Amino acid sequence: MSDTGEKNAPVSPTSSRSVTETVNGSHRFVIQGYSLAKGMGIGKHIASENFTVGGYQWAIYFYPDGKNPEDTSTYVSVFIALASEGTDVRALFELTLVDQSGKGKHKVHSHFDRSLESGPYTLKYRGSMWGYKRFFRRAMLETSDYLKDDCLKINCTVGVVVSAVDSPRLPSIQVPESDIGAHFGMLLENMEGSDIIFNVAGEKFHAHKLVLAARSPVFKSEFCDGLEGEEQEIVVSDMQPKVFKAMLHFVYRDVLIEDESVASSSSCASSVSDTITAKLLAAADKYDLGRLRRLCESHLCKEISVNSVARALALADRYHATELKAVCLRFAAENLPAVLRSDGFEYLKESCPSLQSELLKAVAGCEEDCSSGGGKSRSVWAQLSDGGDANGRRVRQRT
Repeated sequence: MSDTGEKNAPVSPTSSRSVTETVNGSHRFVIQGYSLAKGMGIGKHIASENFTVGGYQWAIYFYPDGKNPEDTSTYVSVFIALASEGTDVRALFELTLVDQSGKGKHKVHSHFDRSLESGPYTLKYRGSMWGYKRFFRRAMLETSDYLKDDCLKINCTVGVVVSAVDSPRLPSIQVPESDIGAHFGMLLENMEGSDIIFNVAGEKFHAHKLVLAARSPVFKSEFCDGLEGEEQEIVVSDMQPKVFKAMLHFVYRDVLIEDESVASSSSCASSVSDTITAKLLAAADKYDLGRLRRLCESHLCKEISVNSVARALALADRYHATELKAVCLRFAAENLPAVLRSDGFEYLKESCPSLQSELLKAVAGCEEDCSSGGGKSRSVWAQLSDGGDANGRRVRQRT
């Protein structure tokens, strides 16, 4: 029997497709205190935090006195640098100096949406940069709408070029995002089936014992006796209504309330402990809401500065915010001379003297990272104990 027909049977063709595209990401770099940065020297820069795009880390470098010695500080320079290991990383870039007058006349240098004669820019290794030595004439910049309140804002977009082979496959089935928070949120808003009332400074909030007990060990302990019978009322005397409302929103929806006053904290050092975020941190500590505590820590961490770090440290210590406390200690140790001169440090010495020893340990750890010598520890201890400044001089205590 012949098998010729079997050998000549048609073979179904196969196919594949190579897709080259960019993975895009953006970062905003705010330079506060531009006038103080001037004079740091040609070729010296201020760097943004590293940000990740396309699997690589990047950073923005701003040179207030310019990068090119030949320009004798006539221009400011701006570059985007590859901040992680990588070889021949191909990318598109966009740098935007933001017009802060509201007129929208931003200064934009972009690879995007224009013909690329030689293709994307290639960065050969870590530290390779793309940008402009003559980004803007300094004299013009200082009288322009780009500089406001001694502050510059630079937006950066990076598009990392990636290639992949796309082969035919079965259609995917899209799964909707979880909506459990929305459903529980409606339960809170409609008050359907509520069996407990919280009276907070005269404002009443209806809630559900089972939901609260499931989310908070403290509520579970409080409700272990059941509070059977009619809807009962609990008075909360140590919290503001708007803070309690924000806490309930989180308990039911697992997200922070979409309120600008809650979602961000103040950068004013004297009022860090008075922000709603700080008070929400206190509520999270009171009711043992671990995820809410971490969310508050994350928001407060973004606002840490020389003037606010001492109060933020005290706040973190009081409400067992261990992650925030670690960040504050590290930041204070790395910026010790300036922190010692801040009003916040005076507050720390008066309200939380025990934290000074923890700060000393953090300073010792930073010094150990930087060098093998230990010569600074004694002078640091003198500063922390006696109130000296960065040069070891005595500072008169405030009364």
